Amino acid sequence: MNAAVAKPAAEPLDEAREILRRVWGHADFRGLQAQVIAEVLAARSALAVLPTGGGKSVCYQIPALMRPGLGLVVSPLIALMADQVAGLQQAGVAAARLDSNVDPDEKAGTWRRIEAGELDLLYVSPEGLMQPWMLERLSRTPLSLIAIDEAHCVSQWGHDFRPEYRMLGRLAELFPNVPRLAVTATADARTREDIRAELRLEPSAEFVASFARPELVLSAERKRGSAQKRVVELVTARPGRPGVVYAGSRDKTEDIAKALRDAGVPAMAYHAGLEKQVRSDRLEEFLEADEAVMVATIAFGMGVDKPDVRFVIHADAPASIEAYWQEIGRAGRDGETAEGITLYGAADMAWALRRIAEREVDQDVKSVQTGKVRQLYALLDGTGCRAAAVRRYFGEEGVEACGQCDLCTGRIELSDATEAAQKALSAAHRLGGRFGRGRLVDHLLGKTKDVSDFEEGLSTWGIGQELSASAWRDLIEQLLFEGLLREDPNDGRPLVGIGDAAAVKEVFRGERRVQVQHRAEAPARTRKARKPARDGVALSPSDQPLFEALRAWRARAAKAQHVPPYVIFHDRTLAEIAQARPGRRAALAAVGGGGEGKLARYGDAVLEVVASFA
Repeated sequence: MNAAVAKPAAEPLDEAREILRRVWGHADFRGLQAQVIAEVLAARSALAVLPTGGGKSVCYQIPALMRPGLGLVVSPLIALMADQVAGLQQAGVAAARLDSNVDPDEKAGTWRRIEAGELDLLYVSPEGLMQPWMLERLSRTPLSLIAIDEAHCVSQWGHDFRPEYRMLGRLAELFPNVPRLAVTATADARTREDIRAELRLEPSAEFVASFARPELVLSAERKRGSAQKRVVELVTARPGRPGVVYAGSRDKTEDIAKALRDAGVPAMAYHAGLEKQVRSDRLEEFLEADEAVMVATIAFGMGVDKPDVRFVIHADAPASIEAYWQEIGRAGRDGETAEGITLYGAADMAWALRRIAEREVDQDVKSVQTGKVRQLYALLDGTGCRAAAVRRYFGEEGVEACGQCDLCTGRIELSDATEAAQKALSAAHRLGGRFGRGRLVDHLLGKTKDVSDFEEGLSTWGIGQELSASAWRDLIEQLLFEGLLREDPNDGRPLVGIGDAAAVKEVFRGERRVQVQHRAEAPARTRKARKPARDGVALSPSDQPLFEALRAWRARAAKAQHVPPYVIFHDRTLAEIAQARPGRRAALAAVGGGGEGKLARYGDAVLEVVASFA
């Protein structure tokens, strides 16, 4: 937290803890939750940056239950709103949403509940909220607070800028006496500053938790050959686990999903080009399944609160470190071991830079976004701990290596390739930027088919016999990452030319060295992926059958209500029930993660399942 906040009175927080126990079944708050809640209970606005899975929603849900009036939550995605409302309703909280998927009768019923003071929380989209009729109607409604979820969407410096979020700054003048809480999981210092300015939160307290996600095992690898084939290899090496694969285009999601299905993996594609009902059905199927893999564009990202996603694979590199952390953060929300694997290449970087150059935005915005792209590829192609690099990017100090990412556990050696780099740069210069990577490699090896007298007469013809074709391709990729070479898109047939002229001169003068990586570890495709324990609870062979029976009961109950199984009980809770084998309601209540509402709704059914194993 970077603003001084007076210590709150103990009584409101004691009441907040009691609500946490009674509604959600948790004994105490985590991290900065108590401080954020205290700030809102004191009727003060704030910005809170808490990690994915860090319980951001509780920071506004509990104050909404304690303060008089309706808690208003602004959320960018219908899927995310639906998921949170379903979870709240399961816990016995009076919550509803107003969006384009809600039928007119249900909307009318929701407004009747609002006017009668029967609703605790209402979820709306920014576009829906800022409609004049909506604002006018809410102006007659006492509000307990306004929560702006995924607040990084307000910032042009962030990775998921949405113009409609800019309108939310008006809420400060429209509802001057209502505390506003902006929450997000990913925002660097510049983005936080922009959020505060746009939402008019400049004098408010700012709470920033650590960005550490120790449950995530990170890795990245350069694309070699078909990215689709590599994704299939990675997914099939992790059988029986739910996962998300991100791809850069709609067509790619369809192609990869089909390839996975052909390999026996239950996979679905998800993108904005699908009909609304198809997207809804596939999301529901994914959330309810134990093993499904969703292949999606980033439109899928923030709408996924599925806690047991065990891996996220980027078939194409994300847009920035913020986007990387947001999307990788879909995995391991239950706090158990999960993997984040990213495939990347110099062509991805060049494409991202071209997109920025073509945007009709101010030059300073382009400069910042270009810098963010280069920072991402420095992380992906770097030699230091990946998790530590992310945390330093977000401004954390005193960060130590994670000890578990591929760079921490692998034996990475660096070798000097400056002389070979000089050869490649000379060849690219003499060929005049008229050829692609493959032709440049053939030239260095002296293997160009039907070579012209001119090319064969160049001093660089065949001077690269000391390296293999694959080694030359890796080095050229390295030079592209470092900006020493550049690629002209040339209508989809990229041509390689000299990049930063000053940096190239430094290489030839020996003032700048070029180093390449060599990994002594086994390739990622042959390493056996670690399979996490079931939600961190070590079940004995005697408890496993009861646990599976409880999961089967939960699946039936969820299907009957068309809700994801995890909004009924998480696997961790079911595992603890299987261990404790409660015989009475009081003993069941002692198991965390339930709450009184769920015990009232499901207690007898759970005790019946347990009794059948007595």
